[in-house]
Amino acid sequence: MTNDQPTLKHGDEYIVIFSGGPNDAQTDKRIATESGWDDEIIVNGLESAAAAEFAYTAVSAKRVGDRVHVTYVWDPKDADGLEATEERYDT
Repeated sequence: MTNDQPTLKHGDEYIVIFSGGPNDAQTDKRIATESGWDDEIIVNGLESAAAAEFAYTAVSAKRVGDRVHVTYVWDPKDADGLEATEERYDT
């Protein structure tokens, strides 16, 4: 991330934007800790009744109006396997 990135105080709300993986294009709201936004977010999902975890890493942050938007990218090499689309019940 660049040196001109926005800052957050403890308790500030920020917008999370997920890129890639099972949460691609979804957003969420989170509350900043003492150190600002999270460097990594672990998302829990279900895969064939067994819990799967997906890690997203913060790659950029920008101020949009009065809010901070932080983009998190999924790294598939460290992730649990995704269930094949044809094996899902929601297709």
